[in-house]
Amino acid sequence: MNSHKILKIIKDDDFAEIPNHGKWIESQSAIFAKEIRDNIFLLFVVNKNPQKDSVRAMIAKFDCIESISLKEPSQLMFYLTLQKSGDLHYFEKYMNITQLH
Repeated sequence: MNSHKILKIIKDDDFAEIPNHGKWIESQSAIFAKEIRDNIFLLFVVNKNPQKDSVRAMIAKFDCIESISLKEPSQLMFYLTLQKSGDLHYFEKYMNITQLH
């Protein structure tokens, strides 16, 4: 999975980078979030370790955007480890991913 390509799409789509406090997501990962419904967020977790080029995506419910890196979600609705850029089709409804086509 090319995390650089995913990062460009995420940054171009107005995702907020959330400070990672290492509470429930590994401290070497970057967290990007976008609210898609009231207190429901689309998250991308990008591992910054070059040996582990991985991107995970999830749709989860949190109290607020500030609580994302501090505690686990109150509900996890969808979780996927992205293996290829095409896996983003699951999120077309919530993202501008025209750069992939």
